[in-house]
Amino acid sequence: MSSPRPAVIGLDLGTSGCRGVAIDDKGTLLAEARAELPAPLCPAPGWFEQDPYIWQEAVLAVLEELARQLKDHCPQALCIAATSGTLLLADENGGPLGPALMYNDCRAQDQAKRIAALAPAESAIHGPTSGLAKLLYLYEHLGRPPQALALHQGDWLSGLLGGRFASDWNNALKLGYDAECLTWPDWVRALIPSGVRLPEVLVPGTPIGALDPEIARRLHLPADLQVLAGTTDSTAAAYAAGLQQPGDALTVLGSTLVIKILAERPITDRRYGVYSQRFGDHWLVGGASNSGGAVLRQFFADQEIAALSALIDPERPSGLDYYPLTTPGERFPRPDPQLAPRLEPRPADPAQFLCGLLEGIARIEAEGYARLAELGAPRLRRVLTAGGGAVNPVWMRIRARLLGVPVNPAERTEAAVGAARLACREERQVDR
Repeated sequence: MSSPRPAVIGLDLGTSGCRGVAIDDKGTLLAEARAELPAPLCPAPGWFEQDPYIWQEAVLAVLEELARQLKDHCPQALCIAATSGTLLLADENGGPLGPALMYNDCRAQDQAKRIAALAPAESAIHGPTSGLAKLLYLYEHLGRPPQALALHQGDWLSGLLGGRFASDWNNALKLGYDAECLTWPDWVRALIPSGVRLPEVLVPGTPIGALDPEIARRLHLPADLQVLAGTTDSTAAAYAAGLQQPGDALTVLGSTLVIKILAERPITDRRYGVYSQRFGDHWLVGGASNSGGAVLRQFFADQEIAALSALIDPERPSGLDYYPLTTPGERFPRPDPQLAPRLEPRPADPAQFLCGLLEGIARIEAEGYARLAELGAPRLRRVLTAGGGAVNPVWMRIRARLLGVPVNPAERTEAAVGAARLACREERQVDR
């Protein structure tokens, strides 16, 4: 009887659920599973929190289902991608001292002001949704515990599974970690209360430890399965897409427009909301616009977009000069909280109107990459794309015309797949 073939597991903790996949060393999908999560509690406007044990239940349910499907394969490593900025305080054994504050929780207004007084202007931790602001808020509102460990969502889950609580370059970024110098800056340490311990920060994919023996036995997983340090969901999506060298870019065209380009050095510019995440030997530099698919859905259903797109000649400009936004205000590439949507004149032909909208969003995409280049990013080489823009071939041809480079759908963009690819890469490096 032949021995089981090797596999790796990637998990993604999102707002609505946990998704898990298993792949082999060629990237072939072997198994997948999902568990739903309840919506975070919202005790007040702008407050979003969740009981961390809800995440644990979802992760264990997904791992159990993956193990059931992997009868002919032996999982060797596991890596977790999770939401950036979701944070909790825990005791030395990992027991939560209270609820976790979700990535979009903005209650830490006073703490953000204290941080702004000490933090460099270009740091990525400004604002009440930063991990550092949440840490200070939790410490003060949990009765100033004498001992507490600050952990992100993925840190906590990886620690429960692998027996060692640590963070990684990307999750730790908005807690104030300097991923270029690979240290906690002095100004961060000056803000941290004496009873709070910052997590150890590892390279994404670093082995944390073998899977907890009780969990391995209960879920029928190998006792020597290695749990690896994870990364953020957005960085995992870039691993899934297959960005390889400087100039490779990923555009995610969902409700909003998010662009990321691989660069040789980090770039940060608070004016435009641009920051960088370490990505192997390179840096992932990105920005996010308020434009995107949500504007299209103000006027057309998905079926209408598909039907009208078939009537558009992507090589023929519409003659319309739109800046599509749902409401006034833009972040990137034009940081203007008062910027008004520009959606006039509106032609009688709905296909021409749609063409103008598609071109307008594509011009914002092109302006975004030009802005990153102006700030020091490399020249755009190619664009891989995900979201609604990836399933509309006419829109992709319009974008290629305006960007001047090839635009193709990313093979995969799921964060769970990216986490698995990170695990697979690290496994190969360990094997060598």
